Amino acid sequence: MNYRFYGWERADIRDERGLTPRDYYDLLENIWTKDTCAPRFRIDWSEDNKTLGQCSITAFAMQDIYGGKVYGIDRGGGTVHCFNDVDGCVFDLTSEQFKGEKLDYTDCFEQLREVHFAKEEKRQRYELLKERLKKELAKKC
Repeated sequence: MNYRFYGWERADIRDERGLTPRDYYDLLENIWTKDTCAPRFRIDWSEDNKTLGQCSITAFAMQDIYGGKVYGIDRGGGTVHCFNDVDGCVFDLTSEQFKGEKLDYTDCFEQLREVHFAKEEKRQRYELLKERLKKELAKKC
C-alpha cells in the first residue's frame, strides 16, 4: 500500500506489538476528528483532511510508543509543525495536511512536551487521542 505521509517508505521501526508507524497511521485515520484538531484549524478541518491540526499531539503520542525525539518545522507566525525522529527514522504522520507541499525536515529544533502541554487544551486533545488510540489497539490486538 502507498501511504502519503512523509517517511512512510522507511518507517519500519516496530513497537512491542510489532506495529510500524504505517500501522499507527491506519489506526489514527479512524480517530483523528475535529475535536482532536487544534482549535485554530477546526474551521478548515474535514474528513478529506483529517491530519489538519493534529501534528503535535500525534507526534508526542508516537514518541510515547517509539521513543526518539519530536522536532518542529517553523511555519511562520508562531506556528510549528511537529514530526518524529527515532534513531534516524524520520516520519511525519500528519504531513498530508500540507497537500503536497515539500517541507524541509533538516536542521529543525526539538520540541518539548512540557512546552506544548502547558496549553491545557492541547494536553486534553492529546489525552483524548491517546484514549481513542488505546481503544483502537484493543480492537486490533
